[in-house]
Amino acid sequence: MVDAVVLAGSPNNGPLKECSPVRHEALIPLGAKTMVEHVVDALLQARQVDRVLIIGPAEDLSGLSFDHRTSMAPSQGGILENIEAGLKILSGAKRILLVTSDIPLLTPQAVDDFLELCGDMAGDLYYPVIEKMVVEKKFPAASRTYVKLKEGVFTGGNLFLLNPAVYKKCVENGEKIISLRKSPIGLCRMLGLKFVMKFLMRSLTLKEAEEKVCRLLGGIKGVVVISKHPEVGVDVDKPDDYELALKIIEQN
Repeated sequence: MVDAVVLAGSPNNGPLKECSPVRHEALIPLGAKTMVEHVVDALLQARQVDRVLIIGPAEDLSGLSFDHRTSMAPSQGGILENIEAGLKILSGAKRILLVTSDIPLLTPQAVDDFLELCGDMAGDLYYPVIEKMVVEKKFPAASRTYVKLKEGVFTGGNLFLLNPAVYKKCVENGEKIISLRKSPIGLCRMLGLKFVMKFLMRSLTLKEAEEKVCRLLGGIKGVVVISKHPEVGVDVDKPDDYELALKIIEQN
């Protein structure tokens, strides 16, 4: 079994402010529960999850009622600082499941399936992708960002299985990639012209993308897994997403 860290510190100062006036996105209500409660409930019902740690606004989270396996810690700032805070609290764990609080349609089955896809968990970082046709079959109205690769068209999920021992190495190298995100020339130099050309020609494979990211993150062992559960990738970050999630939750 693994412990999970739920990242719930994002302030509600973006598009979702139209849907609710609460101070943090994780506390936006969807039906009888808040977004973060839907996520935590799915994690606690998963067979392979033990403890759940929520990193977010302590004063607001304290008003919610959770299972005894759930604990809370105050947000430390941005997402990277909150991840680091969670890893420190759960120090000693060999693998930690990182989960964002904006995937309220998450199910216990989707969580268990992802962890099963991680196999013996010998890798440092596991990341799920979902095929476009899988998302559209279950959630035809969902709006997602997709990437075209040789094997198909994919979107990313919002679960990560991480080896805490490599986190600082990932952050150091990951920040370089983020700093170049608006510099096409800089990114091409970092990624390599061959990689960029293969991506543009849609001949880039999942394995090639996986290997490139692993090298960029300092030589960690990263693994991309293909999930059949679109719930891990359907996040709520704009009003249309909110209306879709609310409709589905009310129907269930």
